[in-house]
Amino acid sequence: MDKKRILIVDDEPTFTRMMQLVLEQSGRYVVRQENKGAQALAAARDFKPDLILLDVVMPDLDGGDVAAQIEADPLLKNTPIIFLTALVDEKESQGNAVKRGGYPFLGKLVSDNDLFKCIEDNLRQ
Repeated sequence: MDKKRILIVDDEPTFTRMMQLVLEQSGRYVVRQENKGAQALAAARDFKPDLILLDVVMPDLDGGDVAAQIEADPLLKNTPIIFLTALVDEKESQGNAVKRGGYPFLGKLVSDNDLFKCIEDNLRQ
């Protein structure tokens, strides 16, 4: 089985490192981190991810703007995006991705099982 490629875009390097470890330890994914929203489009073009985990609130370019750039790119427009945010907590999402604006949103404190389920569900679409 080929490992799926996941790009994590978040301005907190500690968070992206932790997510990379969790995802790669599953043996299912190859992960790349990008900690600047403004560099996300270039990183995605270079890495060609199967899915993007994207923070909503970043200082240089917010997740909504990054998502718009990705959707406008002919090579990336069909890449699934899951927003990871502190704005949605696990209680609010009850372990499931909350859909807003057509995108799934997961709280940053999501359990590993719920994260993997959301990723797999979005990779299948």
